[in-house]
Amino acid sequence: MEQVSYIVMTLQSIYTFMIIGYVLLSWLPNARESFIGVFLGKFVEPYLGIFRKFIPPIGGMLDLSPILAVFALRFIAFGLIAVIDFFI
Repeated sequence: MEQVSYIVMTLQSIYTFMIIGYVLLSWLPNARESFIGVFLGKFVEPYLGIFRKFIPPIGGMLDLSPILAVFALRFIAFGLIAVIDFFI
């Protein structure tokens, strides 16, 4: 039971750091075209795309969708842990 919670929280933390890294790469010129940027983009963009449909960038530059995506990911992880704990 505790091992499943640990695995879910670890995966959630890794994905959160991937999102943060991808966002930080957007601050550097041409960093998203690097190997790391392309690698992170393949994993992070499909998830962020869901939130970008509902939250347009503010002023054309400020994208708040990663913040909501991280909150939703954390909410999903805690919900998954609660459901698993309920059935185990």
